[in-house]
Amino acid sequence: MRCTQCGCERSNVIDSRSSPDGIRRRRVCAECDSRFTTYERIEETAPLIVKKDGRRESFDHNKLRAGFIRACEKRPVSIETIDRAVADIEARCLEMDKKEIPSMLIGELVMSALREIDQVAYVRFASVYREFSDVSQFMDTLQGLLEKEQVELK
Repeated sequence: MRCTQCGCERSNVIDSRSSPDGIRRRRVCAECDSRFTTYERIEETAPLIVKKDGRRESFDHNKLRAGFIRACEKRPVSIETIDRAVADIEARCLEMDKKEIPSMLIGELVMSALREIDQVAYVRFASVYREFSDVSQFMDTLQGLLEKEQVELK
């Protein structure tokens, strides 16, 4: 931090406090003993989501959670299970360390999580997400679930 009086880059922190904007630090210059205040804030690193039509919007934890809750409505799935799945997907998106993530990737992560949590919720979500236009697409998804289940039983 540069001193506001002499421009020296050496200073000592004499007090730190949390504030609504981040962290407030009182500093004293090592050269002229001038005191000044600096503010630090955590930089948001959440990626932008690139939608199918090219629009970009901020990653929204609540929107992701609402999608899970809608898919699992009237199913025996606890909120704790949903929150764990949402946290896992959010962590995976942050681990990618990319500025933009296609919404299709998040949709696939949601479908993968729902397939493990509840197959009915998975089919509900898949039917909306993949925009089934006829019964054959719906049946293909169900057939995929049945085949996966039979492989797991062997």
